[in-house]
Order: sequence, then C-alpha cells, then structure tokens
Amino acid sequence: MRLISASGEQLGIKHIREAMDIAERQDLDLVEVAPNANPPVVRLMDYGKYKYQKEQARKAARKKQVNINVREIKLRPKIGDHDFETKKGHVERFLRGGDKVKVTIMFRGREVQHPELGERLLRRLADDLSDLGRIENQPKLDGRNMVMVLAPRKDVAKGAQEAKASRGKEKAGRR
Repeated sequence: MRLISASGEQLGIKHIREAMDIAERQDLDLVEVAPNANPPVVRLMDYGKYKYQKEQARKAARKKQVNINVREIKLRPKIGDHDFETKKGHVERFLRGGDKVKVTIMFRGREVQHPELGERLLRRLADDLSDLGRIENQPKLDGRNMVMVLAPRKDVAKGAQEAKASRGKEKAGRR
C-alpha cells in the first residue's frame, strides 16, 4: 500500500506490516484514505486529533449559519388607516430584525369577490416598506386568503445579523 506521512509527503509503497510498524514507532494511527486506489493509500495521523478538529470546524460553521424566521401578519381588506400603520410598524420591526414576513389578507363573506382591494393593500404595504424589504412572493389568492412574502434587503439583513452577533458577545462577556 502507498504510505503518506503525517506532514503529507509520500513515503512510498510499503507492506502493511511495515506501515503498521512505522505508525507504532511514531505513535500515530494508520488511516486508509483511498481504499479503491491501486495500491490503496494509507496515511499516518493522530486520528483522535483529526476527529476533534473536524468537530470544531463543524461547530464553527453552524455558528456562522444564518437562521431566517418567517413571521406572519394578518390583515383584513377593510382595515382602518391607523390599524394599517400599526401593522406596518410590526412588519417594519420584523424586517429590521432580519426576518421574512408573510402578510396574509383574510377575506370574509363577499369580500372575496374583490381581491383587487387586498392586492392594493399589499402593494401599498410593500411600497411603504420598499427601503427595508422587497417582495419575495407576489400577492397570490389562496382560497379565502391572499398571501405575499416580504424579505429584508441584504443590507438590512446584514445589519440585523451583526447586531444579533454583538448582543450575543455582550451577554457572553457578562457571564
């Protein structure tokens, strides 16, 4: 089998007994890295240390992973101006927090015969918040509900992500 040292240099083709003796002398493990190669390739390494480093890299990658939540706001087509402004404030807070927002307009009774009212309301909301978010899914009628999804703009989402990270560091520092 082809033997590779811990530093990565090739030590040549050795018999398995000889490779195991070398590994034992150097207090390392003999790990098969390419069993299908001709001849098979084995490497001298500290396997426990290797597994530990892989786990640390996986944890670091998971820490950097971004979780995006989808928040939902429900409206009615005959909503008052003040109520609309209140709901818009909630959507704005969600977008600033880096979350996506699913805006649902619920139609009751004969209101469903006028979906243009709901679409106009959703477009108005999207226009008012165009500096914070963009429409990810266009308004679509789904039974008695009309649904639209707003996603935060990249710069807004990045700022929210950095703010969350700094708050996490502050909490860790207080412990």
